[in-house]
Amino acid sequence: MHYFCSSMKSLFTLLAALFVLQAQSQTEKWDLKRCVEYATSHNISVKQADIQARIAAVQTKLSKLALYPSVSGNSGMGVRFGRSIDPTTNAFATTQFLFQNIGLSGGMQLYNYGSLKNSVAVADLNAKAALAEVDRIANDISLNVANFYLNVLAAAEQVKITQVQIAQTLTQLEITKKRVDAGALPELNLAEIQVQLASDSSNYIAAYTGYEQNILNLQGLLNLDPAVPFEVATPNISNIPIPSFADLQPAMVYQMALGTQPLQKANAIRLEAAKKSVLIAKAGQYPTLTVGGNLASNFSNSFRRTTGASFLGYGTPVPGFDPKVSIGGQDYFVQSPMYKLNQTNRNISEIWDGWSKQLSNNFGQNIGLNLSVPIFNGGQAKGAYDRANLNVKSAELQKEQADITLKQNIYTAYNNATAALQRFNASTKAVETSQKAYDFAFKRYEVGLLSSLDLITNQNNLLRARVQQLSNQYDYIFKMKVLEFYKGQGITL
Repeated sequence: MHYFCSSMKSLFTLLAALFVLQAQSQTEKWDLKRCVEYATSHNISVKQADIQARIAAVQTKLSKLALYPSVSGNSGMGVRFGRSIDPTTNAFATTQFLFQNIGLSGGMQLYNYGSLKNSVAVADLNAKAALAEVDRIANDISLNVANFYLNVLAAAEQVKITQVQIAQTLTQLEITKKRVDAGALPELNLAEIQVQLASDSSNYIAAYTGYEQNILNLQGLLNLDPAVPFEVATPNISNIPIPSFADLQPAMVYQMALGTQPLQKANAIRLEAAKKSVLIAKAGQYPTLTVGGNLASNFSNSFRRTTGASFLGYGTPVPGFDPKVSIGGQDYFVQSPMYKLNQTNRNISEIWDGWSKQLSNNFGQNIGLNLSVPIFNGGQAKGAYDRANLNVKSAELQKEQADITLKQNIYTAYNNATAALQRFNASTKAVETSQKAYDFAFKRYEVGLLSSLDLITNQNNLLRARVQQLSNQYDYIFKMKVLEFYKGQGITL
């Protein structure tokens, strides 16, 4: 019997040491603020939303740049074979030659019924909505982190309660053993206490396992390596600020939430963007006036150098036609003289020396206006306009549904908080009465007026009452913090 008691003591000492060593090995503690900040900066969903926000910002920049003139340059070089038109002479040529085209063109819309301006507005609104979406996801994650964090704290408190329970049972075991050794109590009483100690040890192991599991759950939400030691900072639960219900009336909280919750902000922005998109679609039914121009030149190595001319005469004589007239005894030819140009191909040095000169000689410019009037395009413009109006209706319904859901959530959270407070008050009263019952039972047991089984029953009742009170207390705190969250105050402990 003595060996059995010693074994139970050793078991409890080992379990308690395990918990203490685990806590001491983790020197770096995480409070709720650090957990929330880490989660919002490392969560995959937040990172994805942030990328979408950056893409929207790039689109806004592109929309603004579309208001400015567009300018582009081009150049092409190649070799032509067979029969083709020489770009420098516009004459047909059958020889191989090298050519190059150089151009610069630009244009700008002068009138488009505000399409570009509204496109900039829509892009800017979409960028703001994307940022609000990042905040919404971060808020949801913060709420989840707070819930998991409080679960860890509650699990740690349950471990402490089981430790106190074991300590009480060990005290009872010592008292009972002495009385059994003295012959004042039968050995059955000692066996019942030993069974209770084994049950308490099992409860301790279960509570500690639950604590470890809640730690792993929180680490998973934070995207932390579960192999790395992790411990949360434990605030004094009595010092956690809890607002009064007078400051958390659902009607007031709902009005504040409409202006602070990121989802409501995003929906309002999306609705405004949808209305601007209607103006863009309407612009598709109106004319567009564009101004444009270009500069161009070309070069060809087939351009030949003229070295002189040879006189060929006055053409072929026509029968019956005198090609001469006499004026004052002087003969004059009435046919035009014919000459042959003497040309030679340029050598390599002359080709490249003449490159800039050819580009200068062949340089051309133009500028003009272009008016595009939509007359019939298969109903595409009208269909786009109708679709944009329907998108506005859809955005309005989406905003309305989100606001209704928000209101329902706030009123539900308020009811849950009031119910949680009532459960906490009831469990507090239960702990007080269970503690009194246990104290009376222990005194009666000490004087031999109560059996060990009845004492164990009172002790278990006290344990259940304490665990339930603890669970109700953390549940009440979390539900009150949810109401604060809807007010836009974030989650703090």
